[in-house]
Amino acid sequence: MPDQARTTRVLTDIDSRSWEHPADRAALNALRKIPGFDEVLRTLFGFFGEKPVRLAFLANAVRTSPTQFGRVHQAWDEVTRTLHAPAEYPVYVIQDPYFNAAAYGMEKPFVIVNSALVARFEDDELRFVLGHELGHIMSGHVLYNTMIRLLTQLATLGFPIVGLAARAVLMALLEWSRKAELSCDRAGMLAVQNVDPGMRTMLKFAGGASSEANLGDFVQQAEEYRDSGDLADQVYKVLNVLGATHPFPVIRVAELRKWFESGAYDRILGGEYKRRGDPEAPYRDDVSAAASAYREGAKETFGQAADAARKVVDSFRAGFGRK
Repeated sequence: MPDQARTTRVLTDIDSRSWEHPADRAALNALRKIPGFDEVLRTLFGFFGEKPVRLAFLANAVRTSPTQFGRVHQAWDEVTRTLHAPAEYPVYVIQDPYFNAAAYGMEKPFVIVNSALVARFEDDELRFVLGHELGHIMSGHVLYNTMIRLLTQLATLGFPIVGLAARAVLMALLEWSRKAELSCDRAGMLAVQNVDPGMRTMLKFAGGASSEANLGDFVQQAEEYRDSGDLADQVYKVLNVLGATHPFPVIRVAELRKWFESGAYDRILGGEYKRRGDPEAPYRDDVSAAASAYREGAKETFGQAADAARKVVDSFRAGFGRK
């Protein structure tokens, strides 16, 4: 396989806004505008603290280096160079039989990659996944992803914070999370600078790393989804009920192809992209751009979360007897 460092264009000073899906930006802005939502973050993380959260995630994982999981370490170096990452972030491999990876943290982000993915993914597919996770970090998603993980874990343990009030906050986070995945798939494509690895990755997420799977047929399946029109909105409503963090792989393939065919990918590789420090677009522009992807169901979700945010803080403090 060719040296990734020689075959990809370094996207110097690229800003995450260059790849962010408009629905992601609109949903994240909506989250940040929920009264009391920031207090939920401060209260939850203020109790746990940065270091204990990091230790909880990393106590059973191996940090990559030139001598430990060297292939992952090299791929990460290539991805961070291509996307011109603004800082260094550690990557860990954890023993897990499912294909997955994630970016977590608060002030100090880090990436975890499941061992099954490392073993079964080709180099360019691994780079796509790592580029996707770097996209989460550069887009400022990790704080919210960590909160989703913590709330989900607390719910599993029957913790008193996660009642009906917290459910509305969690549903708002999940609504945003599904949009954020579409953004970071674009970052993964830019990291590899090839369309196919991302689609092959989605095929493996959907059906496993089987020699019987056919990428062409899977892409056709995605085209059938894309041709379904308003069915997409119904799918997202079902996802809301299921509480899923990610869109279905077929949806992600369709969205990747749509973005590629729009010409945005080629324009970025040609040097036409937002740089760090460029002025922010007004919030109303994000909402307007997301009109076709950000429907009333999402707005209702965030409205419920606004009412629930204060109750979550009160519930959390009551659970620990805090005033």
